[in-house]
Amino acid sequence: MDGLVAELRKIPPVTRFLCASSLAVTIPVLMNIVSPYKVLYTYKYVFQQLQPDKKSWQVWRLYSSFFLGTSGINYIFDLVMLYRTTDQLESGPYSRRSADLAYQLLFACGSIIVATTPLNGMLFFHPLLVSLIYISSSLAPVGAQTSILGLITLPVKYLPYTVIGMDLLMGGPGHAAQAVAGAVVGHAWWLGVWGSQLGGGGGVLQAYASAPAWLRNLVGEGGTPPPPPSQAQANSGGGVHVVRPRRTLATDTGAAGGSSGSTGYNWGSGRTLGSS
Repeated sequence: MDGLVAELRKIPPVTRFLCASSLAVTIPVLMNIVSPYKVLYTYKYVFQQLQPDKKSWQVWRLYSSFFLGTSGINYIFDLVMLYRTTDQLESGPYSRRSADLAYQLLFACGSIIVATTPLNGMLFFHPLLVSLIYISSSLAPVGAQTSILGLITLPVKYLPYTVIGMDLLMGGPGHAAQAVAGAVVGHAWWLGVWGSQLGGGGGVLQAYASAPAWLRNLVGEGGTPPPPPSQAQANSGGGVHVVRPRRTLATDTGAAGGSSGSTGYNWGSGRTLGSS
């Protein structure tokens, strides 16, 4: 047991939190211990007054709706992709800056809720995943590539758009729209914090993207934080290499007809251009 705990502690804190949260929310739903209707995001249950003398305030839905995955082998690919993408961010562009990643993720999650409101989004796991794929792909090393089923190789920077295209083909416009919302948030994140030019000194939001002291202490990064790298420095590492097969989430949650399901393929692992 001590060995397992030691191995888990080696996982970067934000990656560990996201993966543990996904397991904590998804497994009880898959085992029929918790109804999926109890974890979906619904505005009226979180914010609106349901009775004259009582408000719902089911605020846990703001958390759980980001971590409910699908079932079976699809969920395994979900979890692997979440782990690989976030771990590459924490080991690369956000090395020794996990608190900054967590802080920026909070704003990204809030933006996803706003962006999917016109789509009546109830689950945000897939938009969150696409936003992480977008930011990681944008910060991947120049020339990094990924393989689709071992048959087609394409630059990693095109991976988010490919995911959206497969969602459109396999899940229809509704599912693709959820993925687009995640990509829009990812693009705003990349542009606002990192800037669009490789040699630039960061985006217009970089000055506001540093985590407060309490969050740094929470993730064990107390003291003076390292300066944020430029995008050129960030491009020396990171990148996305795994994409899971997808199917509609409505078959798993029943009432999630307005929720964020999507479809796709197992793309395999990535490789760097020029490697053997």
